[in-house]
Amino acid sequence: MNGEQLGRMPHSEHMMPEELKENERIDDLQRNGFRIIQNPDKFCFGMDAVLLTGFAHARREDRLLDLGTGTGIILLLMEAKYHPAGLTGLEIQAESADMAARSVALNRLSHKIDIVTGDIREADHIFQSASFDCITCNPPYMVGRHGLVNPEAPKAIARHEILCTLEDVVRQAAVLLKPGGHFFLVHRPFRLAEIMTQLVRYKLEPKRMRLVYPFQDREPNMVLLEAVRGGRSRMTVEKPLIVFQNPGVYTHEVSELYGF
Repeated sequence: MNGEQLGRMPHSEHMMPEELKENERIDDLQRNGFRIIQNPDKFCFGMDAVLLTGFAHARREDRLLDLGTGTGIILLLMEAKYHPAGLTGLEIQAESADMAARSVALNRLSHKIDIVTGDIREADHIFQSASFDCITCNPPYMVGRHGLVNPEAPKAIARHEILCTLEDVVRQAAVLLKPGGHFFLVHRPFRLAEIMTQLVRYKLEPKRMRLVYPFQDREPNMVLLEAVRGGRSRMTVEKPLIVFQNPGVYTHEVSELYGF
């Protein structure tokens, strides 16, 4: 759902299908030949989605749900990396959901990836309880006066808690995950205490955490978390992830995540 354009995939110049709408483009994901349809005037995915899929994991027999899937970037990257049995994306904005569905079709994955238009707050009425092995989410980060609310609705909804809150996301993940299922989240470190409180409240035990730093000498600006439904109380804090070794130059680890 969220997306700060900290990094961008190469643009594909070769294919302009009739399905493209005004101001849309096709970007190459550098994974399995997959491509994604985006509209830079509305919303494009950011580095947070790429880093989340590098942190998350899934088995081939797993059913995966992406809450607030936006244009479907997390679904496409998780399919490229892990090939789970089935993937579903839930997105409230019809325009983004339509773009995601067309990207799924573009990559010939309609038999495996479902895009559902709906509200995260009503996810437990859309899907059966305890029906997913893995849930991913790149939720809105900002609440209240944290940052300026973008006047363009699609970007504002993606970045600010306008249509759902952190608690909404955690509560729904707890209902929809199978016992022992895994919840993967990317968020901002300044809300870490609140995130941990909500996860524990809904019996999603934090198991792994990794802080993301733009440069080695800067403060972290993202946090990656894995929680397990009904898991025991023990968490591993992984080594920091550094994004840039020099301005404009990714570290080796981040370059590999991007497929460069």
